[in-house]
Amino acid sequence: SFRMECLDWTDGQISNNDDPSDIKYVNLNRVHVLSGPVYVNGVEPGDLLVVDILDIGAFSEHEWGFNGIFDKTNGGSFLVDHYPNAQKSIWDFNGIYATSRHVPGVEFAGVIHPGLIGVAPSYEMLKEWNKREKALVDTDPNREPPLANLPNEDAVVLGTLKGKDFNRVAKEGARTVPPRENGGNCDIKNLSKGSRIYFPVYVEGAKLSVGDIHFSQGDGEITFCGGIEMPGWIDLRVSVIKGGMEKYQIKKNPAFNPSPVLPNYSDYIVFEGISVNEFSGKQTYLDANTAYRNACLNAIEFLKTRGFTGEQAYMLLGSAPVQGTVAGIVDIPNACCTIAIPREIFQAGVLPNMKEDE
Repeated sequence: SFRMECLDWTDGQISNNDDPSDIKYVNLNRVHVLSGPVYVNGVEPGDLLVVDILDIGAFSEHEWGFNGIFDKTNGGSFLVDHYPNAQKSIWDFNGIYATSRHVPGVEFAGVIHPGLIGVAPSYEMLKEWNKREKALVDTDPNREPPLANLPNEDAVVLGTLKGKDFNRVAKEGARTVPPRENGGNCDIKNLSKGSRIYFPVYVEGAKLSVGDIHFSQGDGEITFCGGIEMPGWIDLRVSVIKGGMEKYQIKKNPAFNPSPVLPNYSDYIVFEGISVNEFSGKQTYLDANTAYRNACLNAIEFLKTRGFTGEQAYMLLGSAPVQGTVAGIVDIPNACCTIAIPREIFQAGVLPNMKEDE
């Protein structure tokens, strides 16, 4: 086993203060700052790299993290058309619990996890990524935020590379923003200590990288500026299943066993959403993106009646261990998605109160 230490995904651009201007003007060309790659001896294309997350945690000298809503002109977020302006919340850690002076009245147990962990693509796979993502951007090249983040030489972080190698990789290296076949920025909150991940291997040595550590996160990471972002450390163990890609047909994306360590919340208030556009009322066909957006908006509108601002409620959904699901994806024309918020995280009751309304 071995330990990897990780910077926060922005490379320390966000400060512990009440001013969201660092969120608004963050240089997103620099992200994600990763640790690695780790070359694993004896691993070849066609194998499965088995990665066990043994433990993960915060640095003792840095027991705080941040969540933010990116500005529409610099990154945006899932609900960008409703919340276009930058906002920030700082979260303080007390053991396994997190609280925020910017979102008062809540406390919850975190599930620390790497938002990003993955192996290297082959050169052929890299070219395919850039080709398909450029084709998407070309359909609406002036969109804000953009449809995808293409290779960009500005502020690129390439470890020890220098000279011609640095220039070549800077021009064609894929951005780490989305998840892809190699794993990458999947932002799966259940990928915590005790998890085992099976990565398809595309290059010799696999070249494992990790970063973007979160103290906690709601499903969907809807504010885009993370769950609760932080620097930290992660203990890993690696092994190999020779020829595992073909044997187990794990070829296009990783598979994993989730962590057995989760907060013991059992009492939730759940909000539904369907795939009808919230602005135009237009019916879409089984659109889970629209349905989940509506579920989140419904939750936010409810939380606004319980004393939270819209921005506070939005950041809470991105930070707390809320559960998102695709409840129905076949009942034409509407997909149905839900978002479930643990009631136990609130210091005061949040359910509708019949006596209060009498």
